Amino acid sequence: MRGQAFVIFKEISSATVALRSMQGFPFYDKPMRIQYSKTDSDVIAKIKGTFQERPKRPKLPKGTDDSRKKKAKDAGRPGAVHGAGAPGVLNNVNVEQPPNQILFLTNLPDETSEMMLSMLFNQFPGFKEVRLVPNRHDIAFVEFGNEMQSAAAKEALQGFKITPTHAMKITFAKK
Repeated sequence: MRGQAFVIFKEISSATVALRSMQGFPFYDKPMRIQYSKTDSDVIAKIKGTFQERPKRPKLPKGTDDSRKKKAKDAGRPGAVHGAGAPGVLNNVNVEQPPNQILFLTNLPDETSEMMLSMLFNQFPGFKEVRLVPNRHDIAFVEFGNEMQSAAAKEALQGFKITPTHAMKITFAKK
């Protein structure tokens, strides 16, 4: 189910408002296509009293290859060994800055806006503000209340793909 999500609302009116307001909203450079689900979710069906248990998929015995698991396992296999370069040479290692309440974002697409980043980071406690750098659309700063709050956001959003070709890089800003 890649590229799909289900969001459950308690009332149909709330779902309708969300559907109308978010229809066509750009997400990963593609407009969202939103529609009501064809069937009620288990939670809604239980509330309505129409819930019916669905048959579960049979579990495969251990040692049997499930093609989905095998593909996922192969995708995670690195092509090269870490640290296999010449002795005494650092292999493209970035020196991490000490923790800071301000995060430094790089590898942002040109169309990045302050509002986009605010929507992304304001879900984390302590979020204060986003600062874009004039004439530089590929970098930004995000400020939090303290270092622990910024570290939590950094860990959660490291590598977040703003677009399919732009995975955001997050470091602590220099003090």
